[in-house]
Formats: sequence, C-alpha cells, structure tokens
Amino acid sequence: MTEAIDYSTAIGMTSTIPVEIVLAAGLTPVDLNNTFVTSDESEKLLGRAETAGFAHNICAWIKGIYSAVMHHGVKRVIAVTGGDCSNTLALAEVLSRRGVEIIPFDYPLNRDRSSLMEQMEKLRGRLSATWPDIRETKKRLDGIRKKLVELDRLTFHDNVVSGFENHLFLVSSSDFNSDPDLYEKELDAFLQKARTRESKKEKVRLGYLGVPPIFTELFDCVESLGGRVVFNEIQRQFSMPYGCEDLTEQYLKYTYPYDMQGRIEDIKRAVEERRLDGLIHYTQTFCFRQIYDIILRESFSIPILTLEGDRPGPLDSRTALRIETFIDMLTSRAVFA
Repeated sequence: MTEAIDYSTAIGMTSTIPVEIVLAAGLTPVDLNNTFVTSDESEKLLGRAETAGFAHNICAWIKGIYSAVMHHGVKRVIAVTGGDCSNTLALAEVLSRRGVEIIPFDYPLNRDRSSLMEQMEKLRGRLSATWPDIRETKKRLDGIRKKLVELDRLTFHDNVVSGFENHLFLVSSSDFNSDPDLYEKELDAFLQKARTRESKKEKVRLGYLGVPPIFTELFDCVESLGGRVVFNEIQRQFSMPYGCEDLTEQYLKYTYPYDMQGRIEDIKRAVEERRLDGLIHYTQTFCFRQIYDIILRESFSIPILTLEGDRPGPLDSRTALRIETFIDMLTSRAVFA
C-alpha cells in the first residue's frame, strides 16, 4: 500500500465490496486487510489491539483491521456485516465508539438479487455517487479486470507467472491499491515482462483455497520444493473475472460471501481446467470458516492439505515440513500414476 494515501480522507473496507461505487463517488478505497498484513509493524498492530482489550482468541485479521484504522486515522469504514466475518459486527461497534463513521454492507446469504441491489443502493446514497458515474467506473475497471484474467491465464496455461505474483496482483484488486491508474500501469509492465519468460516446469500443480494467508513465504516454500500454485481461489474472486456487464450480477457471482456450493463449483472447474494435483486449504485460527474444511474434504477426491495460520510472520518449521511432505506425496503419486 502506497504511503501517498491520505488515510484521513480515504474510506476503509473490511472486505471486498462494490468498489465501483466508492470510486464513482470520488473517494479513495483502502482494503484494511492489505494495509494490516503488508505493514512492517503488523505484530505491533496486533499488540495495540490486544492492549485495547481484544482477546488473544480473536482473529488476528479483526485485531489488525482495528489497529490499522486507529493507527492511520481512518475516519470512515465500510463494514461488511453479512457474508464475511461475524466478528465484524462487534468490531464496527467498537470503531463507532472511537468516532469512526461506520457504513454497513450486507451480502444476502441466499443470493437474492433484489436484496443485493438494495444494499448497493444504500451504499450509493450514503456515498453520494450517481448510477451513471458508477456504470462508467465499472467500464473503466472492467478493462483492468480483463488484464487480470490474462495474468491468471499466464499462470496456469502459459506457466510464466509464479503463485506469489498471481496472488499479489489478484489480492490487490479488491481496492486496486487505492489507485486504479497506477495499478494498471504496474500490471501492464508486469504482463509485458512475464510474456518474455520461459515456461515453468513444476513437478506438482496446486490450488490454494481459502482466505489469503496471513504468513509469508508460503508460495516461495511451495516452489522451492518443486510445486507451484496455479489457482488462488479467493484472490481470483476478488478480481471479479466473470465478464458481467451488470454490476449486480457481478457481485452475485462473487462466491466468497455466499454458501459453499458456489465455491465448490468454481474449484471443481479449476481442478479440471488447470490440471491440479492437490489442494492447499488455508484456515485462519479462531475463524468459523475452519468448519468449511469438512465440506471441502467431502466434495473432492484429490488430496487436500489443511494449514492453519494465526499471526503474521514467516512459515513455522512444522508447517513447512507438512508442505514438503504433501508435495513429496503428490510427486510420488505422479510417478506411479
């Protein structure tokens, strides 16, 4: 996240929301998750939240978002109160007591179109954006999103993009690093460079499922052992790769806020199209989404490695060993297949 951001006039986001509305209102969107996890002082931010009274067994992302808001002096926050983390409800109340303006956004669990349109209209009105400006902004972002689809294709088809590079650009598309023009310029430069590379020849092709990892080095660890992540599930969802002309339809197809069936169908397509040998399912400590591991394991026949992360930092030795064992197992399966 660029240091040029004026956080006092930016609008924070606790999760992915219709960013077109924010940009159409002439505001600067800031994904608070990215602000927290990319900070050089992420551990200090957690400590500040715990000093403020957040318990140890509260998800680190919630504590990180709280401290990012307080540290940077963010005045307004769009809190996703339905379709993300249930702890966001309480976090929003705490931030409100600290003088932060809270703007709720609620994805309907049943994917009801009229309910989602109502939420988008409330957000539009709250930010004083107009629908003509929102539609123009969507067209502008659609151009960038097409390039992200190409980046993803270069990852799994041409095999010239690493799992981490794929992750980095896709996860940043939630707010386009607060500056779509600069983001697109950096993306263009990267795509031009990537197309000149030789294809990677990994032994094992992996899919990464779940929220983006809180710890570093996961992708580097996988590649050092002869594997490569060629599918980043939720990060790809952030990029809205659907090609929808209708804004509401775009956010109805976004799988993360709704039930697991949409995610399962998306993952199944990726397993086949990207020729995945195995799946890594990342779960966050103290998160209710850990329970979804049961459904994932019941839905897929290919091997799944479940990893759990708590606080930001490098991979611990136990997790690195489990990844090594998993890749060794998949490599052996490929040899004897």
